[in-house]
Amino acid sequence: MLHCFSSGRRLAEVGVALGGYVSFSGILTFKNSADLRAIAADVPHDRLLVETDAPYLAPVPFRGKRNEPAYIAHTAKVLAETVGVGEAEIATLTTANFFRLFGKMPRPAGL
Repeated sequence: MLHCFSSGRRLAEVGVALGGYVSFSGILTFKNSADLRAIAADVPHDRLLVETDAPYLAPVPFRGKRNEPAYIAHTAKVLAETVGVGEAEIATLTTANFFRLFGKMPRPAGL
């Protein structure tokens, strides 16, 4: 997993080619992160993750404040817009990706 991804396109491509996942934090929501959003748009949907990286990197509109898990919805919303799916779909696919990556984690009923 490429945690808190904020690097270049080549690293994302190699990571995915090696079977990895690309995880995006609140950085994705920053106005100066257009290049990062362009990379996210090209990551295969089955390799996308979203994370808080709490207590750091709070997404817009909380930038500069202490990050917390409740704010992940803001990052997920931007990721959904970036890859061209709805918010419910990004939640479903990133949840599925999480449980596929962390296969030993028991999946609660209803998820």
